[in-house]
Amino acid sequence: MPPVPAKRADAERNRAKILDAARAAFAESDAEVSMAEISRRAGVGMATLYRNFPSRQELIEALYVDEVDAVCAAAALPADSPGAALLAWLRRFYAFFHSKHPLASELLREIDGAGPFFSGNRDRVLAAAAPLLEAAQASGEIRADLTLEQVLELVLAIARVRGDGSYVEPILDAALDGLRTA
Repeated sequence: MPPVPAKRADAERNRAKILDAARAAFAESDAEVSMAEISRRAGVGMATLYRNFPSRQELIEALYVDEVDAVCAAAALPADSPGAALLAWLRRFYAFFHSKHPLASELLREIDGAGPFFSGNRDRVLAAAAPLLEAAQASGEIRADLTLEQVLELVLAIARVRGDGSYVEPILDAALDGLRTA
């Protein structure tokens, strides 16, 4: 099988512009954002938009995968201690879900939330975060009686609390403090 040719540089730039414009549009608005609006914001024609993303669902999935990639990459960032590394990553995980709630809502409208797309990305996040929790628990800095799934459910529940950062972040702080050993 011959290798797949690389995209031209201008095609890569167009794709990045579309993703950036879509990311900003979904972050700003609770209302449904049209493909025409994303095309306008990206400064590309509708044909270019649809060549890169044949459907709205594919565009939203690409945005979601980019965000999951960033969350997974953040799990590899070093810190002073295993506990500090885990808590820093949990804050990043919280920020992803708290700030990307409109994107997640859009995606849930487009596809079945229980399907393989979500489970595959969930598995990627769990695989990236598991070594952080294991190291933090092994060091004695983080309680050993909670699973990764339980810790993530706690953070997700807090991310769903309505309110701005000054209201929600103290709740997150209290929960993360509760993960530390006495």
